[in-house]
Amino acid sequence: MARKKQPSQSDERRSAADYYKLNTKAVDDLVTADVSNSPKVSEAELRKYRSGPKLRLADWAKALLIKTWFNGATCFFFLWGLGVYLTHWLDQLVVVGLALGVITDLLTNNVYRFYAKTPGANDRWMMFPKKGFITLPLNILYAYLLLFLVVTTYNVLNLALLQITGATEGTPLGVEPVLFGVFTTAWDTLLIKIKHTAHSVLADARRSAAKGE
Repeated sequence: MARKKQPSQSDERRSAADYYKLNTKAVDDLVTADVSNSPKVSEAELRKYRSGPKLRLADWAKALLIKTWFNGATCFFFLWGLGVYLTHWLDQLVVVGLALGVITDLLTNNVYRFYAKTPGANDRWMMFPKKGFITLPLNILYAYLLLFLVVTTYNVLNLALLQITGATEGTPLGVEPVLFGVFTTAWDTLLIKIKHTAHSVLADARRSAAKGE
């Protein structure tokens, strides 16, 4: 029976050297990896390794749900929560408008930026997408405009309900977080849509003027 050949010391040193080179190359490739030298991976392949719930919502549905939740939470904590201490309706509107603007600037918009698949992908859901110190006062002023529209919506609906029911007094539709969030998000979405449409019209007008020259 033939004896099994034992590896020589030179073979062992060569094997160890190859192993060291292989691992060194792998570490170097990992350290120097960036967008330019990394292989492209399809979105379908990436989805296989992403964790999260199986129920997937469209981007527009996520955006509207996030905005509605924060708007409703503003009503819950600042209108309902401080309603006992702020008995005058004008004081309540001042506080709620201020809170709505601050929450939009510091929380809602930053959530949009955080989960955006690419930088700026969720800018279309913000009235003032550029991040900076000026956006805070702008969002506060914008929040008061939204609040005015929401209050007007409640007043119109209550007048219509009183006409339908034949009642002469009372408030059939009270302010609560869910409807407040829905109304605020609806007006916000409409105004943002108007802004984008105006930008598109102005851009088309500039291009037409440039071609005419």
